[in-house]
Amino acid sequence: MLALGVAGAGVTFAQEVDVTAGQRLFQQRCGACHQIGAARNGVGPHLQAIHGRAAGSIEGFNYSPALRASGITWNDEKLDAYLANPTAMIRGTRMTQRFTNAAERRAIIEFLATH
Repeated sequence: MLALGVAGAGVTFAQEVDVTAGQRLFQQRCGACHQIGAARNGVGPHLQAIHGRAAGSIEGFNYSPALRASGITWNDEKLDAYLANPTAMIRGTRMTQRFTNAAERRAIIEFLATH
């Protein structure tokens, strides 16, 4: 959350607002398994600098053999397809969380691109 000072009619007050919808969605839907603010793996691998990175390439994380062998380099389109249905894109992946809402996927992907 970001606190903003707003002045109007001689009155100033602070209002908390979401920094981005993508950040909020990431925290709600992805944050239990993935880190973005630190290069630390959890249940899932950290997602710092995911754009342009080969799938299954973070040292120290135990990826599924299917993801390691996928040959995917993450970009917006690949992330969108994976988030929509991971097991359809990479049979044998361990990630089962689906994001059926295209606008939510886009917001998460845009947030990931900022890290």
